[in-house]
Amino acid sequence: MAAYCEVAVPVPLPDTFTYRVPPELVGQVCVGGRVVVPFRQRKLVGMVTALAEAPRVTRELKDVLEVVDLEPLLPPALEALARWLAEYYLAPPGEVYRVMLPLHAEFARSERARLRPLGAERLAALQRMESRTPGEQTEYELLLRLASGKPRHVARLARAVRDGRDWLARLRRQGLIEVVGEVRRRAAAPAVPLLFEGDWVPQSGMLVLTGAQERAVEEIEQRLAAGRFAPVLLEGVTGSGKTEVYSRAIQSSLERGRTALLLVPEIALTPAVAELFAARFGDRVAVLHSGLTPRERSTEWWRLRRGEARVAVGTRSAVFAPLENVGVIIVDEEQDTSYKQGESPRYHGRDTAVVRAKLEGAVVVLGSATPSLEASHYARTGKYGLLELESRIGGRPLATVRVVDMRAEFQETKKTALFSRALADGIQRALAGRGQVLVLLNRRGYANFLLCRKCGATVQCADCSISLTFHRARGQLICHYCGRARVPPRACEKCASEHVYFVGEGAEKVEAEVRRAFPAARLARLDRDTAAGRRRAEQILRQFVRGQLDLLVGTQMIAKGHDFQGVTLVGVVSADVLLGLPDFRAAERTFQLLTQVAGRAGRGARPGEVIVQSYYPDHYAIQLAARQDFDAFYEQELRFRRLLHYPPFTALANMVVRDRRLEAALRMTRLLQEFFQHVRRSSVRVLGPAPAPIARLKKDYRFQFLLKSSQRRALQELLRAAVAYARQKQVPPGALMVDVDPLSLM
Repeated sequence: MAAYCEVAVPVPLPDTFTYRVPPELVGQVCVGGRVVVPFRQRKLVGMVTALAEAPRVTRELKDVLEVVDLEPLLPPALEALARWLAEYYLAPPGEVYRVMLPLHAEFARSERARLRPLGAERLAALQRMESRTPGEQTEYELLLRLASGKPRHVARLARAVRDGRDWLARLRRQGLIEVVGEVRRRAAAPAVPLLFEGDWVPQSGMLVLTGAQERAVEEIEQRLAAGRFAPVLLEGVTGSGKTEVYSRAIQSSLERGRTALLLVPEIALTPAVAELFAARFGDRVAVLHSGLTPRERSTEWWRLRRGEARVAVGTRSAVFAPLENVGVIIVDEEQDTSYKQGESPRYHGRDTAVVRAKLEGAVVVLGSATPSLEASHYARTGKYGLLELESRIGGRPLATVRVVDMRAEFQETKKTALFSRALADGIQRALAGRGQVLVLLNRRGYANFLLCRKCGATVQCADCSISLTFHRARGQLICHYCGRARVPPRACEKCASEHVYFVGEGAEKVEAEVRRAFPAARLARLDRDTAAGRRRAEQILRQFVRGQLDLLVGTQMIAKGHDFQGVTLVGVVSADVLLGLPDFRAAERTFQLLTQVAGRAGRGARPGEVIVQSYYPDHYAIQLAARQDFDAFYEQELRFRRLLHYPPFTALANMVVRDRRLEAALRMTRLLQEFFQHVRRSSVRVLGPAPAPIARLKKDYRFQFLLKSSQRRALQELLRAAVAYARQKQVPPGALMVDVDPLSLM
């Protein structure tokens, strides 16, 4: 019987850790099961990855404290996927299991702080001071709260003073306090199934397929019958019936005794999709996304694991749904950037779905009206199958698109207006005709930044090298990267001039302008701000679907996937927002967003119209989006990618060095620079180091290396060697961020 085990704990470290299995737990610990273990001053729940009769290290080992699972928690294919994820994305195994297991509701975690002898000495010294600096006063208040000797909750201490978390971390680093983590199992609560209201169901029965749909379904069913891995791109114009093809593929998988998984990019889309499939497949459908409460996510996860539900619907992390014998995996809107995880493990949900399908011997269907360049290239070169839906259901025409040149608009009107005359007239006509209207501006907030007219200074985030965005509803300037907020100054903080004003516009300003121009319209806004409350996005969308709203203003959340039958007009306030970003995918994202939002118009019985406002109306991304000509855009963009050695012709990786101290960040950057200079790979090109586009983020100074190679294996080998070298040079794990296949270089 194994007396030792390797455990992956949820910390940003690249190793598993060896623990002793005490005699009373021998035989209970299993590979793939969870255990509670001591880790530094905390107790953590980790995943057992291996058992052994002898330890692989010679140091004194700690004991496993508790066995959580007596049998493996994940199916074999998911265990293999976890190993691939950790290897491909250079991710700590503990963090991989953390995202794969949304079971946090089963445990209660807390941290308590207590005073150390050195802290008591410091407190006495502070008490003897006749006067204290503001920092010393904060330190004194925190230490005084711990003076009784009774451990105090860290969360409560952090709320007691400004920047409490930072101060507690500082006191801990100085050895004045210690923090001990606790974890305990909660009593199991009765499972409460999710309820659906049914607003998004046209009907629950099978629909009559068009010829193109029928051919697509037959192709997918043939691949399912073969029982082998088969990747397929389903390219269909907006409104062409891709969802019904998905439904038939899922039905076919279930009829063969297998399971199915459907991914959507946004939480806002999940209720609509879930209701459609719940109407078709009943309680065999389970939903997984971050908008659920921890208890709801745990309940849905266990329904899938026990086989009570056989169809999983969800966002990015639902790719890890604990289904066995998966027959089909569907990734809707596969081009969407929301499938890329922004923190470790930095996986791409679409690519992970393809790998999982390979491990399961399943069919994976990637669906989109505007596929990514990578998926299109793979389909056109034979790596993926290609299925096409070239026309809308019922022969409905695509919406007519008109591009308004805002430069000419200004020359003619001599006014800087948010809405062109064409868009204002179009909204008036649509509302008069009892049609619904969507207005898109893919930028949050009211104004982009606060500018001093005298010296040109803007108000920057104190922790990030980025201007703060004004949010009028909150009366604050807010950083969209770290969330820091402050009240706008009445005068310039550099030159004291009172001539400060707000520049630019966001969705909040568009909403205000629409309310002013069309006061009788029933209006709502949908963006990250209004959708912050629990299920608020779902409520807004339901109101729009029910016809309780005439006009919906929003960001990209309103642009994709929604089947709004009453929309007759879509207005795009600024089509150029993405084109100004330092990103080689800017044109692709602009084309996709415009094409997707145009697809929301004219899906019902009435024809649709789209009005696109632009200061760069001749840009090929805007012109081809207006024509909704994906093939022409694909050919032109592919030439650009090939010329500059970008995906899909080249694999990329972004390596970022970061630290709160500029000197430390520079020192570690020089270490990596020396490594790349001495360990050369002819097949890998290393660009940098250079300051990251956002040179300071969340208090960290950042420098980056961009690695490019046409040989993915060579790129991976060099990345691993660089990470190993950094560890050898004692670079802290959190100071080095590696992003394989990055979607953003910011």
